[in-house]
Amino acid sequence: MRTRRLSYVLVVALLVMSTIISACGATPTATPTPRPPTATPVPPTATKPAPTNTPVPAPAAPTATKPAAAPTNTPVPPKCDKLPTAYSVPAGQLGAPDKPIVITFVPSVDVGKITKGGQQMAECLTKMTGLTYKIEVGTSETASVEAMGGGKAHMGFLNTFAVLLAKEKYDVEVVLVAQRKYGVMKPDKTYTAFDFDPDKALAGQLTSYYKPEYFSKVGSGIKTLADVKGKSFCFTTASSTSGGIIPRAVFKAMGIDPDKDMKSSYAGGHDKAAIAVYDGTCDAGVAFMDILTDAPTNLAGKFPDIAQKVQVFAVGDRIPNDGLQVIKGLDPKIKDITVEALLKMMADPGGNAVVYSIYAYNAFEKAGYDKYYGPFNETLKKAGIDIATLVKK
Repeated sequence: MRTRRLSYVLVVALLVMSTIISACGATPTATPTPRPPTATPVPPTATKPAPTNTPVPAPAAPTATKPAAAPTNTPVPPKCDKLPTAYSVPAGQLGAPDKPIVITFVPSVDVGKITKGGQQMAECLTKMTGLTYKIEVGTSETASVEAMGGGKAHMGFLNTFAVLLAKEKYDVEVVLVAQRKYGVMKPDKTYTAFDFDPDKALAGQLTSYYKPEYFSKVGSGIKTLADVKGKSFCFTTASSTSGGIIPRAVFKAMGIDPDKDMKSSYAGGHDKAAIAVYDGTCDAGVAFMDILTDAPTNLAGKFPDIAQKVQVFAVGDRIPNDGLQVIKGLDPKIKDITVEALLKMMADPGGNAVVYSIYAYNAFEKAGYDKYYGPFNETLKKAGIDIATLVKK
């Protein structure tokens, strides 16, 4: 569906990016300790925009942590046994009760759910490592980036675009990349995929990437991306990879200006974009794939008829998953034991359920920036989006 030349993307995508980056300087407002995809199409290539239904070559098979059994409806307490490598630090040093290690989360879905799951995860990490952790939920993706850049947070679960920003601006280190079971979860907890998804054969398999999902109100007449012209459309947030940046670039590549050719708005989150289409606020919208049946978000539980009122009509191309990042210069001992504890949690059914409840992570892969994010950033540059240039504005 994206058959236009790259020139559409080069001009507009840069304008969109410049607006987004200008917000990065804002001081983040943390959510007290006491509210992902992301997921998404790979942007257009250097010669012409990549068709929405054309997948990017699959990444090399990852060395993934083996996931625990899928979380059940009956909560299982996490095993937070003290690790053999656990240690404590004196008062005044990072990791002591009076100077906790702060982990920032981006507000991609309901902040209350993120806060609850994040607190449970932090408490378990404290018991396992002997160190003290505290969480905060940024007011936006860029606020979480600035929290890490300003030393107010030491670790973060940033969304994909935020990872690129944080790497270019503050040289953060990627230590874990999330893995999720690909596709759409069915009521029996198995997975399927849409017939129009070129990666439908991967349904149920762990992947280190995700896609955007386009959906419309039943009866709206919207069955393709081209049908969105002249209609109302809900993006998630301006700095969301799958819910804002990439979809806007895709529409531009098609010759559809999101700000002139449709009544576009930002819903404030992936779940909120889906709800806006459900209640008729928007004719169509976009969010990470599986938003309608995502277990932690639980839209199907809150709105039992959402599948009858909202229909998915397209998915985008692959985008690297989010995951865990740490600030430059963080004590290697703190980084290593945190990673060790998180991998231990993911191998335990109860611990897995806690982490899953935040951003629907099924497992983690130990991987650095160069494996997924570096190549994705190069693809963005070919589309005319240079993060290194934009962060200087």
